[in-house]
Amino acid sequence: MSGRAKILLVDDRPANLVALEAILGSLDQTLVRAGSGEDALRALLHDDFALILLDAQMPGMDGFETATRIKARERTKNVPIIFLTANDFDTHLAYRGYTTGAADFLAKPFDPWLLRAKVQVFVDLWHASRKLSAQADLLRRSLDERRGALGRADVDVVTDLRARVASVEEAVADLDSGADMGPGGDARRRLGQRLDDLRRAVDALE
Repeated sequence: MSGRAKILLVDDRPANLVALEAILGSLDQTLVRAGSGEDALRALLHDDFALILLDAQMPGMDGFETATRIKARERTKNVPIIFLTANDFDTHLAYRGYTTGAADFLAKPFDPWLLRAKVQVFVDLWHASRKLSAQADLLRRSLDERRGALGRADVDVVTDLRARVASVEEAVADLDSGADMGPGGDARRRLGQRLDDLRRAVDALE
């Protein structure tokens, strides 16, 4: 399992993609380029991404249509999208962006530190979600083993699972320490719901 999150950069201008790579390179994640909405949709067929940075105003399939198609696919509907927009971006278009499922907007030219901070939030959420998924897989395997060997002692397994759930809870608490949901609010809520489900499943083992 790779420890790097994949971030999809979508912009029709190569210079903008180069600039994004320069800004985000210090995060040490995997950056994938797409020069159009069509390229982005193709990339999403083959790889799983933690985040999409999407230029709103592109020729042909613009960012809004691209986002609509991304959110319509079961596999990619929960991938967060940050729209990158021009300074004269119309507020009505911003509303349109949020209705397509945008997590946030940033106007060009954007503050590199702000962009990195926002992207880091989603990368952290991605890592926490992966950790939670791994614990859920362990729980499923433990349940299967228990069904196949009724009566054996499961105390050690449950203790181990509780410790693993606790470590994920700490990671989620760190992400929510700012009190307001801010960037990544929807992703945080989904992660919290999955954590609640896992906690209840561990309780059911006892």
